[in-house]
Amino acid sequence: MITILGAGGAIGGELVKALARTRTRVRLVGRNPKSAPGDVEILTADISDLSQTVRAVAGSDVVHLLVGLKYDCAVWQETWPRIMRNAIEACKRAGAKLVFFDNVYMYGKVAGKMTEETPFNPCSRKGELRARIAMELLSEIKTGNLTAMIARSADFYGPGAKTSVANMLVFDKFANQSKAAWLVNDLVPHSFTFTPDAAKSLVLLTGSETAWNQTWHVPTAPAPPTGKQFIGMVAQAFGVAPRYRVLNRPMLKVAGWFDKTVAESYEMLYQSDSEYLFDSTKFVRAFEFEATSYAEGVRIVAGEYKRTEA
Repeated sequence: MITILGAGGAIGGELVKALARTRTRVRLVGRNPKSAPGDVEILTADISDLSQTVRAVAGSDVVHLLVGLKYDCAVWQETWPRIMRNAIEACKRAGAKLVFFDNVYMYGKVAGKMTEETPFNPCSRKGELRARIAMELLSEIKTGNLTAMIARSADFYGPGAKTSVANMLVFDKFANQSKAAWLVNDLVPHSFTFTPDAAKSLVLLTGSETAWNQTWHVPTAPAPPTGKQFIGMVAQAFGVAPRYRVLNRPMLKVAGWFDKTVAESYEMLYQSDSEYLFDSTKFVRAFEFEATSYAEGVRIVAGEYKRTEA
């Protein structure tokens, strides 16, 4: 059985769909988990609590840690280390393998491509926290206490990806006939992982005996577009003019006085002012997997918006 801790997010939703196609038994765990097609069990639990996490993981073969917390550094610092410790301990007790779906915050600002070999050099509070919990899991792997892996993604976009910056600033706006927006610099390339590709990669990784105890960058299309180019593709898919504005640092600083999420995002703007290049060559070569192109991904997401609106 495969258990998904934090099944309500964009990646969790796509993973449930991918697993349903393989007829795998799945347990969805969260504070308010929702039913889904397939052989699915629903379990309500708070995985910041050890006893509830142990109960949620019991009987599992593989556990996916896909938790999404409120975008608040104080919440992250208080809760993420406890969640990681609980997941590790619960998997040890159940004899289950653990997959941690991670981001790239721990790399900090990188000149050139981010790969699995990129050293941790965080330049934000959230990056320092992500480095800390990743190192805790890597330590367990190194000492042989746990079979696990880290699957790392770039910023993502996709159908139903409500928390994606690309979805919120571009797709949502054009779907509502509004002006889109971009963060800081629209003239540099920025990688985005397509959420269905990420979910498919998790199925492939967990099904491979040789993939465990490693870090993997999930498949992400190469040669990413600039912000201006990405907005142009989305506008074309919706049949609208590519109207947008670039949100500069002073504007976002002021906006952060009134919006907590914007304020929390300010320290991460280094990801938007320069090239953000995510390399998944290791995965592509190992699994002969071709990531969805940006043009095709944009077409699929825009189509989902149109169907929802209709």
